[in-house]
Amino acid sequence: MRVPNSVVLPVGTHMDCCQEEEVEEKRRDIMAKIAAMLMERKSNLAHFINNLEGSEEPEFYVDQWERLKEMESCTLTILNLVAVNCMDHSDIKKLEATILEHVKNEELFPEVVRVLPPVYRLVEAAILDIAQSEEIADHGMTDIQYLLSKLSQCEHLANLGRELLQDILRYLHRIGLVVWYEEIKHLESTVFLQPTFLITMFKLLVRYRLVQQLESIS
Repeated sequence: MRVPNSVVLPVGTHMDCCQEEEVEEKRRDIMAKIAAMLMERKSNLAHFINNLEGSEEPEFYVDQWERLKEMESCTLTILNLVAVNCMDHSDIKKLEATILEHVKNEELFPEVVRVLPPVYRLVEAAILDIAQSEEIADHGMTDIQYLLSKLSQCEHLANLGRELLQDILRYLHRIGLVVWYEEIKHLESTVFLQPTFLITMFKLLVRYRLVQQLESIS
């Protein structure tokens, strides 16, 4: 909801726990709830914006107003829900095929036709090798300058500059190969070569009813 031009593919799992006639009913119900949620969000944003614009001193709320307007302008495309039985490998392959079909849709993803310079592929392949090497810890965290020095040792990448590397990292971040929080001051020099490590950490730290669990500890 906060990323411009997002495309979301809802996936319903545990299809094997449903009767055949239930699947379509549940699909319609979930899609209706998503649509209602988006309408409510749109209404709430408009309400908050109106409140700020109608306040006695709106100049004090310019930052909040700009953030809300930015969120209001974010378009969100919701694709039809795909129901799968995770116990059936063929269903997983069908899901994979559906994702690839959508990703190749130029109307959904106009940038899919963008031709990348060869150096992008060279850096991507080199980063994958570095991430798997014994020199990098399991968490995959590395300093961007250290990464540049390692890449510069690779064949055909001796002249790789920091500015070009940053452009490539932005691309690799967008496709999910690495994670680079360049907009966060304390993390702008750190590249996460193993995004799955972050997922594992978040699963440990962020959990259902966490506040209640913590409050129950004397």
